[in-house]
Amino acid sequence: MLSLKNIFKWYNTGINRTFILKDISLDVAAGEFISIMGPSGSGKSTLLNVIGLLDEPNEGEYFFMDENVLALKEKKRSEIFKTHIGFVFQAYHLIDELTVYENIETPLIYQNIKTAERKSMVADILDRFQIVGKERSFSQPAFRGTTTACWNCRALIVHPKLILADEPTGNLNSKQGAEIMELFKELNQEGVTIIQVTFRKKCEYGSRIIQLLDGRIDN
Repeated sequence: MLSLKNIFKWYNTGINRTFILKDISLDVAAGEFISIMGPSGSGKSTLLNVIGLLDEPNEGEYFFMDENVLALKEKKRSEIFKTHIGFVFQAYHLIDELTVYENIETPLIYQNIKTAERKSMVADILDRFQIVGKERSFSQPAFRGTTTACWNCRALIVHPKLILADEPTGNLNSKQGAEIMELFKELNQEGVTIIQVTFRKKCEYGSRIIQLLDGRIDN
């Protein structure tokens, strides 16, 4: 599905370079469930952002579904992101001024899906996450259960081929966290590729663990 080759990411600080990622090479097959682990500051979130087309490396190559995405124009990269990638952040990244329904519907509007089809897709996913009747509520963090469900609905409604999750259970209690991970497991069994960043010392989910240390893959 995707291949990273000799990826470097750095920031210039005066005359010096501060490296975030150093010579990362990684191949991910369709249908894998990968957990990226490592201490704080090891480059996990930056790597996820590069994979998710939210950040660009300074050096290296990145192929996604046989496309050299770093050579594509921004518009084409944006289309790939909207069509194929679902991103689940630890922070909710919802729009407070929009209702649960409107937040979930937003990715579909960007894909120019017709109104009737959008309504059907939103209704289906509201039912799946058992928040029917709350769609007109505003998705404020105070309503954590609804907010969490809304956040996941919005990431998954486009039926992404790849889900990227940055510490998806970090703001949840153990029951909510287990429910999210079981959902990821179910989606992976349906063929969705999942890459998650986790700070947990033990990882019960995933078929492969990638350890990062000081911006490098630690073998």
